[in-house]
Amino acid sequence: MLELVKYIVNRFAEDKENISYEVEETEEAVTITVLLSDSDMGKVIGKQGKIAKALRTLVRAATPKDSKKYNVEIKERSAE
Repeated sequence: MLELVKYIVNRFAEDKENISYEVEETEEAVTITVLLSDSDMGKVIGKQGKIAKALRTLVRAATPKDSKKYNVEIKERSAE
């Protein structure tokens, strides 16, 4: 599922070198957190969140019925 998220995010983001992904797994769910630079936030989320919503819908549709639930979070990378 991570590969699907990476594929879609890379289509919209311009600063591909500064994208990182964190996967956190619990008993019920798997959370994929996408960390982006500030300049890519709007491009990946889309107007009124349409791209982010579509990404979550695709992940939900690709998840097998008897599998854990997948959540996708999109966050800005903190300045270091």
